[in-house]
Amino acid sequence: MAKFKLTLEYDGSRFKGWQVQEDARSIQGQLIKAAKIVFETDKVEVYGSGRTDAGVHALGQVAHLAVDTKMPVKMIRQKLNDQLTHDINVLSVDPVSDKFHARHDAVARSYVYQISRRRNAFGKHFMWWVKDPLDVERMNVAAAHLIGMHDFKSFSNEKGTEKSSKVELQHLKVVEKGDKVVVHIIASHFLWKMVRRVVGSLVEVGAGRLDPDKFKEWLEKPSQEPAKFTAPPAGLFLERVYFPKEKISTEFRTLL
Repeated sequence: MAKFKLTLEYDGSRFKGWQVQEDARSIQGQLIKAAKIVFETDKVEVYGSGRTDAGVHALGQVAHLAVDTKMPVKMIRQKLNDQLTHDINVLSVDPVSDKFHARHDAVARSYVYQISRRRNAFGKHFMWWVKDPLDVERMNVAAAHLIGMHDFKSFSNEKGTEKSSKVELQHLKVVEKGDKVVVHIIASHFLWKMVRRVVGSLVEVGAGRLDPDKFKEWLEKPSQEPAKFTAPPAGLFLERVYFPKEKISTEFRTLL
């Protein structure tokens, strides 16, 4: 079996998320379907660096593809894209060691969340229109409490007690870009709905409805309060996945 690292972008609007689901359209499912056609075999493995939820997008998702083939990598990319619908695009295909694993080898993930300050005719599926004036400086005061290794149980929807809710959050910044407010967050990994709950809570702080010190309080004592502020999936993008020896950057890309 040969193994390849796939870097891809997708519009998650019409998908039920990354992971294969019965009777539901998923990114992983579409990639597997395309690969089976391209390589004329049912023996293919496609595994992503992480699971994006329904409606969440990617500018730089990474997956590995394992299949028995000697097809040139340029042809693999072209043939996969020929089979995929317009809302999934394979950006690059690189041969990797058979030990490479898209999820286990990743050391950090970067997400961006786009908030629009105004009604936007083109961005309904790619940003969250917040009508309230947002105090970005105040949002960054709250964000600073989350940087470092913390228990993010308050910001997670994970079920059960076996999985640790501790995450090393390496970077969290709120910046203004024209008529948009962008939240950029980098961490070792993310819990289910963690980014959307962080963003939604930051918006409450920016709108003046929540004290920035609440974030510190939620880290010290788990609370269900952030669940009330969960941001919609439309503005969220998996921006980049980092692997060993790659330098983590606070620069980021956005859509629109």
